[in-house]
Amino acid sequence: MDFTITDDQRAFVDTVRKVCQKEFMPRAIQYLDGTWPAENMKRLGDIGVLGMSIPEEYGGSGMGTLDCVLVLEEIGKVCYVTAMGALGEVGAQSRIIAAYAPESIKKKILPRVASGEAMLAICMTEPDAGTDVPNYRTNCEIKGGKVILNGAKTLISRADIAEMFVVFTRVNGVAGAEGIGCVLVPGGIEGLSYNAAYHTMGGENLSDVRFDNIELPLENLIIKDNGMKRLLSAFNVQRCLNPAICLGISEGALEESIKYMRQRKAFGKSIGEFQGMRWKAADMMIQIEAGRGLLYRAAVSGKQFPDPTLAAMAKIYCNEMSIRVTSEAVQVHGGYGFTDEFPVSRFFRGTRYGSLGGGTTETLRNLVSRKLVDQMDLASGVMGLGYF
Repeated sequence: MDFTITDDQRAFVDTVRKVCQKEFMPRAIQYLDGTWPAENMKRLGDIGVLGMSIPEEYGGSGMGTLDCVLVLEEIGKVCYVTAMGALGEVGAQSRIIAAYAPESIKKKILPRVASGEAMLAICMTEPDAGTDVPNYRTNCEIKGGKVILNGAKTLISRADIAEMFVVFTRVNGVAGAEGIGCVLVPGGIEGLSYNAAYHTMGGENLSDVRFDNIELPLENLIIKDNGMKRLLSAFNVQRCLNPAICLGISEGALEESIKYMRQRKAFGKSIGEFQGMRWKAADMMIQIEAGRGLLYRAAVSGKQFPDPTLAAMAKIYCNEMSIRVTSEAVQVHGGYGFTDEFPVSRFFRGTRYGSLGGGTTETLRNLVSRKLVDQMDLASGVMGLGYF
């Protein structure tokens, strides 16, 4: 349970923090209309952030989950849209390719992801199935050494700029969880189409994506058997990186609130001198630190992928904590907090995505309760879960 940050980690995070505060913060407001933060992503590629999850032999640095958590936390403090863009490169999709794709594909795409030249998109959610993965309808058929993909996905980020799509699909029509696999689809291939169907309250544009008789080499089917288990293992990382952004947003909201408390005058003194405001700041900080403890612990809980129950608990708490903290930050700012010109408004809207993506908090509560109710040792109690 030692969460001590090494000198190398601290130096890297300090570099990211300086870039975020100096370069990303001033232009964060311009991405509210769905503009892709291309300049920010290029900068993250330049300083090594986008290659954090990629092994060294493919141009990355092969860092662990905690490293990615620390960095996304810093980006989340200033710009939700950029943080989500970075999550798309250091999250499940790059890890899935690194873990399961053949050498030819790894060598072709991963160095370009690490440098920021190529973006990835992950395609999971379908119009009739989000969390309900075993009922996906997208299907690929193996025919004569080729893979033929058909189906539709929705709420997909980066569809217009992705060089490769990591698509979870049914294989050969096999029903249920046993039939889930993963196929890699190059951007721009014949049969691939998308539209910018949705603009989010956080500022991103999301798309509907269709696959119509797309023909792919068999090597692009990187997961054929036991895909559901592999998918969920990879998503334990996502369930640490998503709350890392929420944690960072919460910290940013608290920092902005303290600045405002010191500057804003009411009844002849700064509002930070009023006990009510001081208690708000204290409660916000307590919740942030509780979330940090859960999240960092989950991040270091596994060698390749974090423990699923710890990751679920960290995600639930940080997602819901950030909604409370950013809401309080808006309240601290009064009417100004309701305007786009003050960062807390953007923080409040951005953090609302946390409890929806990467597994809803309701679904994850089922996971945690199943671990408790079905698996707790009656003699040793919760200590028997092996987390301490």
